[in-house]
Amino acid sequence: MRYRSPGFRFLGEVRHIGEDTQGRVVDVVHCPGHSTPLMEVSYITGNKELAFAPEGVRVGDIITAGPDAIIKEGNILPLRSIPEGTLIHNIELRPGDGGKMVRASGTFAKVVAKTDKEVRVKLPSRQEKSFLPDCRAAIGLLSGAGRLDKPFVKAGTRWKRMRARNKLYPIVCGISMNAVDHPFGGKCSHIKGRPTQSPRNAPPGRKVGKIAPRHTGRNK
Repeated sequence: MRYRSPGFRFLGEVRHIGEDTQGRVVDVVHCPGHSTPLMEVSYITGNKELAFAPEGVRVGDIITAGPDAIIKEGNILPLRSIPEGTLIHNIELRPGDGGKMVRASGTFAKVVAKTDKEVRVKLPSRQEKSFLPDCRAAIGLLSGAGRLDKPFVKAGTRWKRMRARNKLYPIVCGISMNAVDHPFGGKCSHIKGRPTQSPRNAPPGRKVGKIAPRHTGRNK
């Protein structure tokens, strides 16, 4: 289970739907595969899709996708139709890919400049990136801010958090492991039982430590 993808726990993929359509928010749900709360949107076509829930959106609101949509939380517009200074999220890297950037809880990006050929967007990392004007984005600040402010306090709480996504935890050095788990492992936790330079013909699992180093030891 540690190395399997727990996709059976996830509710589904979050991506932008087609343009010129409308839907209604029917529920706000939690998915273990996303840090941001999701909202279920029932569109006029009869399909029910998932979308990221920005702050201010509630059950019963209308979500609109298209270049003529108003600037409102949750609406999906191309970057050329979004005014400068607007907070956005789930930005497409290429037109039609469904959204790849600014998807974590509490994050947002801001449109800072527009031309006929590109749109400059300030990302959560404070760096600016250029996008094509036809790339779409959703309006609003993603909900779930402050998720990292509360400390884990206990190792067991962190273990459960990592287990939800099948992450390897805890991660320790090789000499602290048992002999069956690592070539450097053993009963003595501070002394390696074998050289740290791995043989060139070592099989996978044994090739650990210094792999084909140019030299070992202290420089003279």
